[in-house]
Amino acid sequence: MEKPDFWSDQKRATKITKELNQFKNQIKKDDRLTTIKDDLETYIILLNEDFNESLLKEASEVLQEEKCLVDNTEVQFLLNGKTDPNSAILTIHPGAGGTESQDWAEMLFRMYTRWAEKTDYKIEVVDYQSGDEAGLKSVTMEIMGDYVYGYLKAESGVHRLVRISPFNAQGKRQTSFASVFVYPMIEDDIEVEIEQSDLRIDTYRASGKGGQGVNTTDSAVRITHIPTNIIVQCQNERSQLRNREVAMVILKSKLYQHYEEEREKKRQKHEDKKTDIGWGNQIRSYVFHPYQMVKDHRTNYETGNISSVMDGNLDDFMNAFLKKLARKK
Repeated sequence: MEKPDFWSDQKRATKITKELNQFKNQIKKDDRLTTIKDDLETYIILLNEDFNESLLKEASEVLQEEKCLVDNTEVQFLLNGKTDPNSAILTIHPGAGGTESQDWAEMLFRMYTRWAEKTDYKIEVVDYQSGDEAGLKSVTMEIMGDYVYGYLKAESGVHRLVRISPFNAQGKRQTSFASVFVYPMIEDDIEVEIEQSDLRIDTYRASGKGGQGVNTTDSAVRITHIPTNIIVQCQNERSQLRNREVAMVILKSKLYQHYEEEREKKRQKHEDKKTDIGWGNQIRSYVFHPYQMVKDHRTNYETGNISSVMDGNLDDFMNAFLKKLARKK
């Protein structure tokens, strides 16, 4: 970085700067963990020499204060996949059920936005399609930071909601579904071949959230990869050129994930995650009535604090999933 021509290659310089920041953060964390370890070992020595309740209480409080960092570090050791350190692209689609499911999709969108904000990750909404009466028809967002994909891959699948419907005048209990899919954002050093002849590119007039003037030109872009029928779209940028660039980044990420899943299925007859958005396929249930509980059906981890979960506190669910995944390996 001290070389005079370091910034002459912007892409390479950005990549190296990102790696440096990751190393700095890891060294800082390692130093903190070493301090915690040394402090606790000192408490053990002192307690063995001259046990007293007040010192034990003090040691327990120190351990409790640092437990979150220790737990997160343990989980980080499990994030050893090739794309686990990458940023991620997250998409949400409501299942059948009209307004009910569209409102549920909006609730999930808020939940993941809050999770990202709590973790100090950067969020950029790439495409947002509003619902007919409430909620959303689809949303695609980029969440940028270290190990975002590693954590968020635990969220891919169908999410089920049970509640008293606010859209039903009779106050009946309603079950709704929405699908969440997560893809790693692919760095330039990972090759994904895309033939121009395999693409169909359409432009259309942007709609929904986008600021003043967003609806005045055909700036929105939809790209279809014909061999796989993967479709991506972007409308939140002002220019057609920028929307096309962002859409290509998303397409590259989705294609990489698609090919990885295909290879995995061949190796171990892996069942495709993209099942129907409905009964029997959910990875997690969120029950608001007649009792309150969120339960992950893959790990059996559950909590009754549903308001905390909807406020973006998802780490315990992600950690349980990653630990189970590690045991399978």
